[in-house]
Amino acid sequence: MNKNTTIGFILIAIVLIGFSWWAQPSAEQKAAALKQDSIAQVAQQKAEQQKAAAAAKQAEVKQKVLEDTTSMFHTALQGQAQQLMLKNGKVELTLSTKGATVQKAVIRNFKDRKGNNRVTLFDGKEQQLNYTLVAKEVNISTNDLFFQPSGVTDTTVTFTAQAATGKTIVIKYVLGKDYMLHTSIQANGMAGLFPPNTSTMDVDWQDKCRQQERGFTFENRYATLTYHNVEGGTDYLNETKNNVDKSIEEKIDWVAFKNQFFSAVMIAKNDFKENSLMTSVPQQKGSGYLKQYQAKMKTFFDPTGKTPSEFDFYYGPNDFRLLQHVQNESKFGKDLEMQRLVYLGWPLFRIINRWFTLYVFDWLTGLNINMGIVLILITLLLKVITYPLVKKSYMSSAKMRVLKPKLDAATAQFNKPEDSMQKQQAMMAEYSKYGVSPLSGCLPMLIQMPIWIAMFNFVPNAIQLRGESFLWIKDLSTYDPIIEWGKNIWLIGDHLSLTCILFCVANVLYSVMTMRQQKDQMVGQQAEQMKMMQWMMYLMPVMFFFMFNDYSAGLNFYYFVSLFFSAAIMWALRKTTNDAKLLSILEAHYNESKNNPKKAGGLAARLQAMQQQQLEMQKKRDEMNQKRH
Repeated sequence: MNKNTTIGFILIAIVLIGFSWWAQPSAEQKAAALKQDSIAQVAQQKAEQQKAAAAAKQAEVKQKVLEDTTSMFHTALQGQAQQLMLKNGKVELTLSTKGATVQKAVIRNFKDRKGNNRVTLFDGKEQQLNYTLVAKEVNISTNDLFFQPSGVTDTTVTFTAQAATGKTIVIKYVLGKDYMLHTSIQANGMAGLFPPNTSTMDVDWQDKCRQQERGFTFENRYATLTYHNVEGGTDYLNETKNNVDKSIEEKIDWVAFKNQFFSAVMIAKNDFKENSLMTSVPQQKGSGYLKQYQAKMKTFFDPTGKTPSEFDFYYGPNDFRLLQHVQNESKFGKDLEMQRLVYLGWPLFRIINRWFTLYVFDWLTGLNINMGIVLILITLLLKVITYPLVKKSYMSSAKMRVLKPKLDAATAQFNKPEDSMQKQQAMMAEYSKYGVSPLSGCLPMLIQMPIWIAMFNFVPNAIQLRGESFLWIKDLSTYDPIIEWGKNIWLIGDHLSLTCILFCVANVLYSVMTMRQQKDQMVGQQAEQMKMMQWMMYLMPVMFFFMFNDYSAGLNFYYFVSLFFSAAIMWALRKTTNDAKLLSILEAHYNESKNNPKKAGGLAARLQAMQQQQLEMQKKRDEMNQKRH
């Protein structure tokens, strides 16, 4: 380390220390911040005290009801919970007479992590649902009540909680043929118990979202609390941050506690009112859970009992086509857009996946072939579609390659750093003579980018890949480890994925191929700059490894196959391109343009004009500098 370097590091250290000292808050700012924290802390403590006081009052009133045999709901507040089951060919729903809510949801015909041919979405206290009716004296919470079942079949049940003679709360369930459960709640003969103008009830829905897939990190990325706005469109809480009681200003149709491939959805016939409070708290790896969800909402309630409050529940897979179909089972007549539970990317990528990828995927999966083969065929089809663009890009590079000797000769005089602009202008002029646009090879490649990104969003959300094996891959929807060590290492995780390694190695080899091709067409300083670019291109696959090691084997396999086909196409184009013939075509174009000169146009002409303008401005600045000296 020389003297200048040492001084440089010292100055950097002084600047950093000085900035840290300058940026720290003043005594007044610290006092103000402390005051604000104190105010917030006091407000929080006050809110907690009020909440505790309200809970204590409710408990006191409840105890009085239990002690007074003549009080309302005296019988309904005592009992022993019993369970009964509603089922069809798709789901099994276990309901409890305590609270009259679903206690366990089992989705049939899907394997869990242990290989069982059913997925348990939740069980026991993992999910809780409470309806609260705000009464004059004491609030009525359905979770506190023991209901009597009647009209029990495989798909129907009616729960009744007796408040007094002629006063009941009735909750009815009807299970559809697929995954939809219809629910209605009615308070009969109880209008006098509620304050005037009562029109809403409180809904408190909680769920501790189970880890269903092998890869915690990957599944957690796609587990989100999602909701649908009445005006259309969906939104979701950030999947990585702690979101506690986030207020949703708009009215919503439904809220979903979503896993990567399965969801529990609650739909309100009369909407959930503005300012619903949503919570999503990520859980620790190894806990067996992904998120702690909660939704606090208000919805329609008729205290006279004439009109029931109605809900639909969906307990099932996140399958795009299925969700399109299942929502038709809802009796509410709304466009619920439940298929949006399957994330297809941002608007542009969603359009590609919605109107192209999905249809191709549906057609190929309908052939009943292995899902690995489906991914290969999709990749091949995309390569066929984009081949004209790839060929155009390659031919542009090939033209620049065969013209390299002529460019070297035309720019030989501009070897000084200050001559870079003249050199660039000379190169553009030479390209223009032969009818070559350096940018014509870039645009086709940019057009392909949305397709690659669209597949990045599509493959991880394709439930059809779940549990499907191919070659050495046991499950295309999760990672395929060649080694696991059970302890998390920063950036790497707890395993090495074979398809990720193959993808990264293929990326390195493809980068070598393309860099060699580009090196053949670089002139002067461009070739030197390419050496630095080369290292960046080699570094990207390493970065991809840290990023994609946790991703699904299906996605890594798709990118690996895509790179393989890309390399094969580039190799074939190189072998079938006659450089001598291509050069003769360019020279013929040059001679024709020389004999029949035409005004240049297009993007290349505009770039050339801009470079000429910049050159003239640079000359003027140089002349002014010379006059000053």
